[in-house]
Amino acid sequence: MNAPLSRKPRVAVVFGGRSSEHAISCVTAGAVMDAIDRDTYDVVPVGIARDGRWVLESDDTARLRLTGGELPAVDGERPAVSLLREEGHAALAVTEPHRPPVTLGEVDVVFPVLHGPWGEDGTIQGMLEMAGVRYVGAGVLASAISMDKAYMKVVLEAAGIPVMPGVVVTTRRWAREPAQCRAEIEALGYPLFVKPARGGSSIGISKVHDASELDAAIALAQAEDPKILVEAAAVGAREVECGVLESLEGEVLTSQPAEIRISGDHEWYDFEAKYRPAEHTELDIPAVLPDEVAARMRSLAAQVFEAVSGEGLARVDFFVMPDHSLVVNELNTMPGFTPLSMYPQMWAAAGVSYGELVDRLIQLALQRDTGLR
Repeated sequence: MNAPLSRKPRVAVVFGGRSSEHAISCVTAGAVMDAIDRDTYDVVPVGIARDGRWVLESDDTARLRLTGGELPAVDGERPAVSLLREEGHAALAVTEPHRPPVTLGEVDVVFPVLHGPWGEDGTIQGMLEMAGVRYVGAGVLASAISMDKAYMKVVLEAAGIPVMPGVVVTTRRWAREPAQCRAEIEALGYPLFVKPARGGSSIGISKVHDASELDAAIALAQAEDPKILVEAAAVGAREVECGVLESLEGEVLTSQPAEIRISGDHEWYDFEAKYRPAEHTELDIPAVLPDEVAARMRSLAAQVFEAVSGEGLARVDFFVMPDHSLVVNELNTMPGFTPLSMYPQMWAAAGVSYGELVDRLIQLALQRDTGLR
């Protein structure tokens, strides 16, 4: 058990990053910083610019909102910030040209709201483990497995958890043996989905209806990731999600399942449908499911969380097939986390407000040591 602090815990909210989900990370960070109780915690906003530069960002969360057609971004021209390991603790230092570094003080916990590669994939988690800094969410292994959808399938299948059949295509393999790749893909049958293996927010994903659309879909996905995953479409399935949240006592809790119903011209749950939800989607919380199916889904969501050694939080996405069998689509260790995102809404329906959810995750991080556990 960690000794109680004699001051307010300092939380560094880290956001932005080098992935194509940079803007969504910024939006999430603004919501999280607004929700953190400043009477209870000190907050330090740390942005990672698109080129990887770490900066001390502004605490003005209004500039991080998704308004109109403009996407927010980290200001890479702000003062640089670095994480230092001092005697018994980690601290943040700010450096500016022609000035000596200024230490901001000890950091007690990092709240990484990074989406995609170089953040949600175990990379920042590994850095924080090396520095001995506590952080919100999954550890290195769970983050890496869950980010790579191809390896996630391997792990879940080994645990006896059903997933959709798929084919992994790397850039090298596509160039060297295109005929073999096409044959394996054709065996899946159409329609199918082509997606970056390590992406998110539906960026780079295409629904492919026949062979004439395949090459363009692969090129689009490869622009995001040299490793892509081609999956059979879950024809006739409903997309239903379930939230997982640890209690402060270590119990794995699950929310009521929730369903996304897409409206308008959207054939599937693409970027616009996800982040302009008032225009393009309707949410059913809880999802209209037979009680037995809902209970089975919640149990399976907890099994998925345990199978990848999850910590803190996760969102497990399911396909409910026409016969009410369940197939896991994917697992998100840092799910969409704005107040309008599905994960916080599921817990709000369970009586856990957005502010309470943020506080729970910080408290979980504060009571967990880094290192082997």
